[in-house]
Amino acid sequence: MKILLKTFLVLFLQFLAILFLVESFFPLKITPNFSLIIIDSKGQLLHTFLNKDDKWRLPIEPSEVSPNLEKAVLFKEDQYFYWHFGVNPAAVLRAGFRNIAKGKRTSGASTITMQVVRLLQPKKRTFGNKLLEMLQAIRLELNYSKKEILSLYLSITPYGSNIEGLKSAAVLYFKKNPKVLSLAEIATLTIIPNRPSSLRLGQNNSFILQERNKWLKSLLGKGVFEKAAIEDALKEPLNAQRMEAPKLAPHLALRLKESNDNQAIINTSIMLDKQQKIELITKNYVQRIAALNIKNAAVMVINNRTNQVEAYVGSADFNSNLDGGQVDGIRAVRSPGSTLKPLLYATAFDLGLITPKTMINDVPSNFMGFEPENFDQQFHGKVTLEFALANSLNVPAVKVLKEVSTPILIEQLKKADFKSIKQNSAKLGLSLILGGCGVSLEELTNLFSAFAKRGHFSKPSFYKAANFELKNKESVQIISEDAAYIITKTLNQVTRPDLPNNFEYTYRMPKIAWKTGTSFGKKDAWSIGYNAQFTVGVWVGNFSGEGVAELSGANIATPLLFEVFNTLDFNGKSNWFGIPKTLEMRKICAETGLVPNTFCTNQILDYFVPGISKTKTCDHLVEISVDQQETISYCKTCEPNANFHKKMYPNYAPELLSYFETKHILHEKIPAHNPKCTRIFDNKKAPKIVFPVDGAEYYLDKLDSQKLLLNAQVASDAIE
Repeated sequence: MKILLKTFLVLFLQFLAILFLVESFFPLKITPNFSLIIIDSKGQLLHTFLNKDDKWRLPIEPSEVSPNLEKAVLFKEDQYFYWHFGVNPAAVLRAGFRNIAKGKRTSGASTITMQVVRLLQPKKRTFGNKLLEMLQAIRLELNYSKKEILSLYLSITPYGSNIEGLKSAAVLYFKKNPKVLSLAEIATLTIIPNRPSSLRLGQNNSFILQERNKWLKSLLGKGVFEKAAIEDALKEPLNAQRMEAPKLAPHLALRLKESNDNQAIINTSIMLDKQQKIELITKNYVQRIAALNIKNAAVMVINNRTNQVEAYVGSADFNSNLDGGQVDGIRAVRSPGSTLKPLLYATAFDLGLITPKTMINDVPSNFMGFEPENFDQQFHGKVTLEFALANSLNVPAVKVLKEVSTPILIEQLKKADFKSIKQNSAKLGLSLILGGCGVSLEELTNLFSAFAKRGHFSKPSFYKAANFELKNKESVQIISEDAAYIITKTLNQVTRPDLPNNFEYTYRMPKIAWKTGTSFGKKDAWSIGYNAQFTVGVWVGNFSGEGVAELSGANIATPLLFEVFNTLDFNGKSNWFGIPKTLEMRKICAETGLVPNTFCTNQILDYFVPGISKTKTCDHLVEISVDQQETISYCKTCEPNANFHKKMYPNYAPELLSYFETKHILHEKIPAHNPKCTRIFDNKKAPKIVFPVDGAEYYLDKLDSQKLLLNAQVASDAIE
């Protein structure tokens, strides 16, 4: 007896030594070849993909295994699962005696762990392979917990056809997560793996129902479940049919699959209820405008508080071939129209160049051959910068960009991770601010989210995170909180031309700040909006690039933006933005937006930042010496000794005077200069030649008597 024990101990120690060496030099590698599944933020299934063998093998997480499911499976397959180390010695001995007694294999001794090994590494059934299977089962137990092994088993059991794993069967036949299966459904899915060929759900349900009920009655006889639960399960009909796998958020699912090819489960930040609602809203909206020959739209929703993407709709209908439904409109590079203007004005505000009520001339202007026009093909004369932004005027924007400089704005866009602008920065000029560059809906939505986050830019995440709160250390301050507030206040105005028709007097108007844009040729319509809680980006157009006369950010994209916001957060229930402590107000002259002079009688309040905003004094009036009849003006050179007096006259810029004259707008003029004066122009009063354009090249035909028209602008007190 002692010799037997000693021999057993030696063999056992040798086995442990061999196992240790195997684990050290040949670590166990489990490659279940799962299907990729995309999960929403609450654990609900969004999208699934076939695995590399074109099978549905959806992984089950331990949290998805309900107590009833675990109890039923363990009772049927391995009642001592939590007691053995991968191999059940008692079951091995019992099976050995039975097989020897019968002279053939009548029963097996496979544990759930051993079945996992056999399913993952199928081999011919021999005695040697059985021993190897046992060894691998022990190794599996050393590397994984019991819960993980049970989940692995439930994920790879066969269910016929190309369906493997209980979760695959639950989703494809019952459209349910395993943890919410009824006892009757659990019993059905428990018996099928032993006979996947004969028990085919959807094909012979009546036979499966009989087998299920037999199994339920045996569970009742063994006391595994309470009598009432079994009786209810016996009454439950079986209506299982093969259904389509979930295919929600298809554009995002394909995108995440590209970058996470080796993962089986991707937990996203997508909110399933919002995703489904916005997918339906977008599809229905595009169907309503289809008569205009507008075929597509894309929508992206960012939660500003968590910095996570909660809805991602890449096109109106992924399955439509009408206009490339599988194109991801959120990543497609298009012309942004006027949507970059808020960043420009915010940057100019931070540089101290402007304040909201700074006046600027919206008049015909030529910038080295570049002559921008407004969307309405009209000019508005002298306007405030907040009016220019709210009304998306083009000439003021180009003037501000010229003062800020294109390189500075490009650097701002680089901070906000505009990839196409990074690549083409050397080619960009003043037309950049009117859409002369390439951007994506994702980049624009991310940018506007920074306005909602008080100037902090950080790329939103598509993944569920443990800590949802935005961390400032992970963000870049691209504009100040003061500038963000000014832009938000301006973009929240309702009296503006880009308000959609019929929305001005409706209670369905959401409380948001928003900016529209329409690309050249009317190929792209944009509308990006935000409140404290959400930022929503909308693009509408045709992926083919076909322009449509009716396409505009105001009347086509913004109604969809409003509809999405009314679904997400009607009337801005979240707190609105407060005034920053560093932002102050001062009196300014309403005529120029500058610090008032002694002659400024019309003074109003305007926001400014002490130490940053410019403090230039107003010069909208100029003192002129005139004769008693106020018909002749005098300069210092020709000013008489008597019979004259001084009077204040408007100090209009030459370009504004030219605009008044062209449009026949009445304005107070400085009297004609003394004709007897011999004064010579100084540099400040010299006429400004606006055509031909300085630095431009003009090609003339030597055989044709072509002429160039000289066009100049002069100051109000210039000698005629």
